[in-house]
Amino acid sequence: MTKLDFASMSDRNLIDVFIQIGIEQDDSLNGPGVARYNRLFKQKTALLNELKSRGNDQRILLLPLYDHQNMQVRLNAAKATLAIAPVAARQQLELIRASRYQPQAGDAGMSIWALDEGIYKPE
Repeated sequence: MTKLDFASMSDRNLIDVFIQIGIEQDDSLNGPGVARYNRLFKQKTALLNELKSRGNDQRILLLPLYDHQNMQVRLNAAKATLAIAPVAARQQLELIRASRYQPQAGDAGMSIWALDEGIYKPE
């Protein structure tokens, strides 16, 4: 994925790119793709900052992705919405952890632990 101008994209386009990033991250986890995963993580962060900066914090648009078929997309959506929908996001993290589908289950479990320990405070 190349550098994108998130500020010029519609909300719908941003959600589509968010999904694409999650799927590409998932693909990179199944092979030697650490550098690729890290580039995608930076893009995801920039995209989330754009959604957050829009009126009424448009990260709320990610909630329907809790039902996406791709586990990485669901994990990304849950973590991205912890600040705006903490109960629903935590429930999604619990479901992912309970699935034992690795590596996302491990990531979800570590996120829950960090929340419980007060190490991670969603913003």
